This record gives sequence, C-alpha cells and structure tokens, in this order.
Amino acid sequence: MSLYLCVDCGGSKTSAVVSDTSGNIVGRASGGPSNIAYLTIDSFIETIRETVGDALKTCTSPASVDTVALPPPAGLEFVAAWFGISGADSPSIIESVVNPLSTLLGVPKGLRLSVANDAHLLAAPIRMHEDVISAVTVIGGTGSIVVSFKEKEDGELEELGRVGGWGWILGDEGGGYSIGREAVRQVLIEQDKHSVMKSPPPEGPLRTLLKTYFGIKDVMEVLTEVYVPDPIPSTVVNSEHGAHKYMSREKRLSSLSPSVFAAAFEDKDPLALKVLRMCAKDLAEQISIVVGDASEEAPRLVKASESVICFGGSVVGLEVYRNMVLDDLAAKGHVFKHVEFVDDCAAVGAAGLRLKYKD
Repeated sequence: MSLYLCVDCGGSKTSAVVSDTSGNIVGRASGGPSNIAYLTIDSFIETIRETVGDALKTCTSPASVDTVALPPPAGLEFVAAWFGISGADSPSIIESVVNPLSTLLGVPKGLRLSVANDAHLLAAPIRMHEDVISAVTVIGGTGSIVVSFKEKEDGELEELGRVGGWGWILGDEGGGYSIGREAVRQVLIEQDKHSVMKSPPPEGPLRTLLKTYFGIKDVMEVLTEVYVPDPIPSTVVNSEHGAHKYMSREKRLSSLSPSVFAAAFEDKDPLALKVLRMCAKDLAEQISIVVGDASEEAPRLVKASESVICFGGSVVGLEVYRNMVLDDLAAKGHVFKHVEFVDDCAAVGAAGLRLKYKD
C-alpha cells in the first residue's frame, strides 16, 4: 500500500494522519508535544516515531496491536510526507530535523519530504481550489499569526508574507489573549470615565463576569489579580483561592475569552460586543498587511479575489467572530474567493499532499 503522511507538530500535541492513494484516511494517532523550539532533536524524533508508528497500526493487515516500527516495513512505504512543525521558524531549525526524519520514515530528502512551520499546513486548501493562485492563513487561538503563500510550479508552497506571531507580550492581536486583555481594559476605561461623574458605571454582564472570575468586589482590585506573578511548578493548589492565581499570566487573561463571547452574544452586553469588534478589527488589520495589489515596491502582496483565506484556531473557529473579521476586510475592499475553516490540519494536509502527487 502506498501511503501519504501528514504530521501537525504542536506545542500541546502531535497529530499524524495517513491517507491512501484514493484520499481515504487509513491511519490516525495523537502524541505528546513536538514544538521543536522546546525539545532536543532526539526528543522530537522520538515523539514522531511513537505517533507515526501508532498511526500505522490500522494500516497493517490485520491491524497491529503494537506500534509499527519505523522505517515502515515493505508494503507500507510513504510516497510523501509533510510536516508542519511549531517553532520551525528558521532554515537552520528545519535543516536540523530533515535528515533524522528522512532516515526515520524512509523518505528521501527532497520534494517528497516537506518540512516547514505549522502555518504551512493550514494553506493546504490552495490545492483544493483550482480558481485560486494564493492562500492566506490565519491562526487565531490563544495567539495569532497571518502568513500568505503561493504554490510554485513544483507544487511546493512558497511563503510570501508573515505578520504577527510575536507572542502575548509583544503581539497576538485578535487572539484569545488579546480578547481577555481588552475586556479588562475596557471595563477599567469605563471605570475611569465615571470617576468624574456622579453615577457609577453600569453593572453590565462583562463587568459582573470579571468580578466573579477574579473573586473581587471592586473592579479596581482586578489589577492585583492580573499582576499576581506566575505560579512556580511546585505551588500547592488551595481550593479557597481563585483558580486564576494558579495560571500563568497569559492563561489568566486568555481563559476569559469564552466568557466575553457569552456576555456579547448571550447577554447582549454592548461593552463585550465592543471588545470583540475591536479585536476582530485588529486581526483584520494584520491580514490586510499581506493583501493588496502587487507593485514594484511590494511584489509579494496577494489579491484577495485570487486567494483562499484559511482560518485555524479556537477563537476564529467561532463563525460569528470570523464574520466580524471578514466584514472588516470587505470594508477595506478585500473579499476572498474562498473562505475555509480548518479544524484538522493533519487531515487536510494529508488530502492536500495526495493532490500534489495525484498525477
């Protein structure tokens, strides 16, 4: 059986999908973290060995109980493999894993072994739409990043532009962290405005949820709760204290985003809705940096009308938020030919990989 392998290597888990020449998924498995920025090469390769070996269990006849040893045995060879690796942001990092992966999988170095940043997998739908020549990927989870691509004549994806991905301290506009942060900011701004008025700020749903979440009675107490230092690993959890005290500062704010959506769309809170519109606009601004009419000065811009925009991540997974972003882009004159939400990068990547070699 000739097989195609796609592996999505993330900071929290590794997803491997194996498909056959007809495009059917014949194997799938999940493994531990594989962000190359946080692992040694040996640890990274071991995670890939276990995850891909588990994915091949259902490809044997009969199905194997044990993890299949790599390189794959005769009859289970990989035609091609595509790796999207979180943290693989430089040619030197990518080069450091290509040889070990080639040896592990039995796939020669070259076009049939594609290794790139994980944002590349999100662009796989470019191969599924014959009427586009470029793709813009938008990852919006806790953080955010925007990357644009075109498909070269050899079928490889060429990265054209990249915006964001700077992490929670320096960026991540439009992601879950920025939504939580902006929610706190807007409640505090409202508090400041009413400091010179006779009446206190209205006790709306967003204000109430912040006080409940942080276990405070006065909004101004939120500053102490937000700036509590990150807990050390050995910290013993005290159930009498708020759960947020045992989270990192980033998580402390990003975990607020589901409540902001609830306040906006279930409780109809105008302040919460304002927060989401602001953050969606920020994300649209990021996207608009890579979109437009190419020129001598900016030859790597892509036209929205000739592109597919591919969203991935928990926050942009909410259609109402995606539509906010798309509406802001449309107001700027950027209307994409196709819009895709990819919730399974490894599976979509495997499908895109098979299409690359369908002839």
